[in-house]
Amino acid sequence: MTGLPRPPGYDVRFTPAAERELRKLRADDAARLRRPILGLALDRHPPGAQRVTGSGFLRLRVADLRVVYQVREPERIVLIVRIARRSESTYRRL
Repeated sequence: MTGLPRPPGYDVRFTPAAERELRKLRADDAARLRRPILGLALDRHPPGAQRVTGSGFLRLRVADLRVVYQVREPERIVLIVRIARRSESTYRRL
């Protein structure tokens, strides 16, 4: 439908790997991530979000957890690619 205004916000989606990582978390950790992840639909660069050095990804820190995501502007998608506890291996293979 060309010509109609587009609704505000972005569609938040998960890669299959990120979905598996989210399911493996304890219930309280998964609940803690709910609001920040859903908030990415309205604010793709919330306070505290930083670029992952040497890549096109961003990361959001929620306590000791990291949400690594990518913003796809033309499609208006925020793609969650990784959810992990902070460690040296968190940003490998992005």
